[in-house]
Amino acid sequence: MRPDLRILLAGSAVVALVSVASLPLSLALASIALGALMIAGADIDARAYLLPDFVTLGGFVCGVLVQFALDPFSPTEAAGLALARGAGTALVLALVRWGYAWSRGREGIGLGDVKLAAAIGAWLPVEAIPLCFLLATGAAFVAVLFARFRGESLDRATRIPFGAFLCPSLWLIFFFCALVE
Repeated sequence: MRPDLRILLAGSAVVALVSVASLPLSLALASIALGALMIAGADIDARAYLLPDFVTLGGFVCGVLVQFALDPFSPTEAAGLALARGAGTALVLALVRWGYAWSRGREGIGLGDVKLAAAIGAWLPVEAIPLCFLLATGAAFVAVLFARFRGESLDRATRIPFGAFLCPSLWLIFFFCALVE
């Protein structure tokens, strides 16, 4: 599972240009790293319905390290809070995953999405986490509507690569949080 190199390079170039033009250098570098990971994750999930560990766990580890690096006054506390937010966000999505599977008798949320939730928690302030999920859910809903209008057959069992919507949502919310900081 590898991202399409053309998509990764073109997307990363856009993320780099936007980040460097808009953010202080340290935040721009963090934004570029996150953007590249999320472009890779969205591309792979859209094609294979899988989020590879290098994206999800790599995103989580980078998020914790970035929090450590960006807080000059209390880096250990910032990294600890990122770990806690990541664990809490993953736990909440794991419970939703379990509840759906229990009530429907089938899996509806993949483990990759749960691991990506840990990265979301590590990168974003707690008040921005619901906004990330809201943005991703809204984008997925619009994509389903477009598919329906194109005449595609959709039912309750139609698979949707939710990570393909969560990945860009994470970068966008991080970028806008960094922009207003």
